[in-house]
Amino acid sequence: MSTNKLSRRLFLTGSAAAVTAGCAGPRIRKTTLAKSQFKSPNEKLNIASIGVGGKGRSDVDTCNSENIVALCDVDWNSASGAFKRYPDAKKYKDFRIMLEDCKEIDAVTISTPDHMHAIAALRCMEAGKHVYVQKPLTHTVFEARTLRQAAHRYGVATQMGNQGAATDMHRVLCEMIWAGLIGQVREVHSWTDRPTGWWPQGIPDPLPPADVPDHLDWDLWLGPAPFRPYNPGYCPFKWRGWWDYGCGALGDIACHNLSPVVKALRLEYPNSVECLHEKDYNLQTYPNESILRYHFPQRGGFSAVDLYWYDGKLKPELPQGVSEELNLLSESTSTMFIGDQGIIVMKGDAGSNVLVQNGEIVKDYKHPDPIIPRLPDIRNDQGRQESDRMHKLDWIRSCKTGSVSGTNFDHAGPLTEWVVMGNISLKFPHQRLLWDGPNMRFTNCPEANQYVSKNYRKSWELI
Repeated sequence: MSTNKLSRRLFLTGSAAAVTAGCAGPRIRKTTLAKSQFKSPNEKLNIASIGVGGKGRSDVDTCNSENIVALCDVDWNSASGAFKRYPDAKKYKDFRIMLEDCKEIDAVTISTPDHMHAIAALRCMEAGKHVYVQKPLTHTVFEARTLRQAAHRYGVATQMGNQGAATDMHRVLCEMIWAGLIGQVREVHSWTDRPTGWWPQGIPDPLPPADVPDHLDWDLWLGPAPFRPYNPGYCPFKWRGWWDYGCGALGDIACHNLSPVVKALRLEYPNSVECLHEKDYNLQTYPNESILRYHFPQRGGFSAVDLYWYDGKLKPELPQGVSEELNLLSESTSTMFIGDQGIIVMKGDAGSNVLVQNGEIVKDYKHPDPIIPRLPDIRNDQGRQESDRMHKLDWIRSCKTGSVSGTNFDHAGPLTEWVVMGNISLKFPHQRLLWDGPNMRFTNCPEANQYVSKNYRKSWELI
């Protein structure tokens, strides 16, 4: 494949399709808003953060080259560390009040549970704020489409928090695929050990009511989700495995693992998804194990491809003729590309990609010329790239200059759509669901379409 036919903008966005005014999807409530003002690279942004404990801690701290002007969290015990580190920042529990009160905000990081991502991000964009949203971008397919369209409508800089996309490893992977080192890619296999040992899933019943701690506003934490009594098994951390709040192992890791797959293979909409295996399925939490298969049709110069997802410590089988002694499946979380002429495995522990041809690891191959721009190289004391800070600075640069960030919503939106669509297939095991991507609907299973969006509590409606 000739790489000079691929545009530099495509390298950065990872999407072959631009958003058009006529594309299917929701209408954003506002019809006019002045485009956000971009700053000089020499000026500092005024940044606010929604969710500042847990992952939110690093999302605040990796923006500390700028002015941290406001911190918002429904749990002030979890937020206490950030409050101490940034004593001059204004403090809030409700991000809606923060947006009304703190007009000086230029940009916002959002590090809440998944069910709050879309409503917080959309309100920030409606107010003209640039947004950085933790992965998965949204809780539902409809929300992902809504945010992508809103980013264009309001002219803001966007980024999803899958920091591995900032590394050289992801860019080199794309260049290896485009240079044809393994020929046409026919299969991709991606796996993770989540949720095993990370958070509980496979719980069939709601947890018993418990007293709400004084430091937590439980009603604000629930936000758009259906009301249920508080239990510490939901928050501050274990929410990810519950259908109402998180997106399970798929939402947690697939937005990391599959981001380079989207870029390298120019994936857009799959035309089907199927749950091949699940263990301990129930209506409250995600299953403890699952295997999914997505099918993507032929696109441009790329062949059709089957993409397999495994979680709960499940892993794929190696292709025939490839020895287990190569340790290609040794990592707990990784991705393997199988092409006509070889295999590439992303080895995150080493920060590199392993090329296999004729059943052997090839170490002396000619590396493709670097055609994707690299980000400024920031490394820790062990010499590894500090991907989180690099990823945040990529977004900050976009906020200031209007440059295209690595996982802006043109990339993150479509990726998130079909990632969370995979969770819908868990409700219909062993049934191949046919997907009409532009119109966001399943064509052979009408009952599955109810899960493309969700119901919102009163006063928390998305649009």
